[in-house]
Amino acid sequence: MARYARPRSLDEALGLLAGSRWRVLAGGTDFYPALGAAPLRDDVLDITLLRDELAGISEIDGHYVIGGLTRWADIVRAALPPAFDALRQAGREVGSVQIQNRASIAGNLCNASPAADGVPPLLALDAEVELRSQGCRRLVPLAAFIRGNRRTAISADELLTAIRVPKAAARGRSAFVKLGARRYLVISIAMAAARIAVDGAGRVATAAVAVGACSPVARRLLALERSLIGKPANESLGDIVEPHHLAALSPIDDVRGTAAYRVEAAREIVARALRAAAGGEAQEAAA
Repeated sequence: MARYARPRSLDEALGLLAGSRWRVLAGGTDFYPALGAAPLRDDVLDITLLRDELAGISEIDGHYVIGGLTRWADIVRAALPPAFDALRQAGREVGSVQIQNRASIAGNLCNASPAADGVPPLLALDAEVELRSQGCRRLVPLAAFIRGNRRTAISADELLTAIRVPKAAARGRSAFVKLGARRYLVISIAMAAARIAVDGAGRVATAAVAVGACSPVARRLLALERSLIGKPANESLGDIVEPHHLAALSPIDDVRGTAAYRVEAAREIVARALRAAAGGEAQEAAA
């Protein structure tokens, strides 16, 4: 028979994880749908009582630190710099308002879906994750944490306790654009986050662009980022995006769209995200 535990402290939770294998339950918005009609056979570690320790946004040691149990609704309302605008915009796209009031940011990352809305904005912020086990803490870049579809670098005895964004990367403005088959409550066909910082001459000093749902893991477009440096930070940034800038992507055919369509879509939504980050309004793309 499956066991159920609901620890009241992080230390208690990590002690349980050190002793045996558990399936972690946080917001539950992916946990229960994934079960379908199958009976629950895994031992469940319910960490919902740890919000006092693992939720909230703070500034520590040159980083913005988002607790793993912080809900998307809290991120949407948070007073964060404009570089986080893409993350807030993505938060508004995570399911319905009811989902946003329950779903945690750590769950979005640990679920490791190629279409996870939170990943491209966090990649564009050079985010890293904090993993805690009994007596140990390690920091892993988000780009290395998500290893593939539903695969991460987390160990069985670890919890993802926080997401850390260096203040050096939280410069400039950002925007998020999502393409779906309809306007709301939809899984992405493709999505993009762009962040740019501008120098005193009005030119791009730093740039970060990430695309999701077009590869097993979301990817930064490093060649495009290099091409943007020194360019005027205006709506013309969208015109710089060329097919070769998307070479890092490896989209597939599925029920939401073909690989060829995703590549074309990615080019367009990256251009829109760049224009929005340069000063326009981010907008959702409809298929």
